Amino acid sequence: MLAIFLKTLPFFALIGLGWGAGRLRFFPPEATAWLTKFVFYFALSAMLFRFSATLSLSELFSAPFVMAYLSGSAFVWAVGIAVAKARRLPLAEAAMEAHTCMTGNTGFLGVPMLVVLLGPAAVGPVLMVLAIDLIVFSSLITLLVTGAQHGRVSPAMFAVLGLGLVKNPMIVSMLAGLGWAGFHLPTPEPLMEFVTILGAAATPGALFAIGASLAARSAERIRPAVWLSFAKLVLHPLAAAVAAWAFGVEPYAAGVMVAAAALPVAGNVYILAAHYGVAPQRVSAAILISTAFSILTVPAVIAWVTAS
Repeated sequence: MLAIFLKTLPFFALIGLGWGAGRLRFFPPEATAWLTKFVFYFALSAMLFRFSATLSLSELFSAPFVMAYLSGSAFVWAVGIAVAKARRLPLAEAAMEAHTCMTGNTGFLGVPMLVVLLGPAAVGPVLMVLAIDLIVFSSLITLLVTGAQHGRVSPAMFAVLGLGLVKNPMIVSMLAGLGWAGFHLPTPEPLMEFVTILGAAATPGALFAIGASLAARSAERIRPAVWLSFAKLVLHPLAAAVAAWAFGVEPYAAGVMVAAAALPVAGNVYILAAHYGVAPQRVSAAILISTAFSILTVPAVIAWVTAS
């Protein structure tokens, strides 16, 4: 456990460095926004392209893995919405809380950290988790919140969803890399050196940006945020572990899935909450609390899955 904690410490130290820079206003919110945009559109996309260009679709896709992660995450989603409805929250807020319970920071934290800690073979399972979160659950929350606010779900919403997926650089870079590998296109050395150098900026840039963005968040709405953080850090990895066992997922891939499920709440959940005006303070507090506690919980989960 101590060895795993020490391995994860540099990653969280980078988050802490970003947080300190943000709190001291040495790195203001405007700078954080531009750094996040650089990481999202350029550095992380280059890293994802490089990773996926070395995979085949058969290495990435596993039906038991997909069914296990979908089932485990859907269970947590259902628990989240049931708890919210028991508190008599409207559908839009209940859906946003459910989404917060099971959407981890796989892109900015999971991809760079888990591949380093769990080995290069973790690339395929991590990318599959990221793809499911982006395609399935992000689409679900958008449909539910938009439908609740407008009173109906129209065909135009599906067109907007499709356009959003096509324009998402993480999805585009993964598909481009898989297409490159699938068609066995040559990989010129200058091209691979370019994406390697650019992708190397993703890890420090993403972690620093996470910390700097947390500096602007407040811990309002503590009680629901604590529940949402508990659901994300404890309930989600447990549900993923049970589902992986039930569907017979290969042990290594199951461990990666559980580790990815243990990640703190993703920052893009707040972007959705703020965009739709649905529980942004609650989501912001959950991101702050879950990220702070993940310094201890993520190493514990990784130690558990690597020992089993």
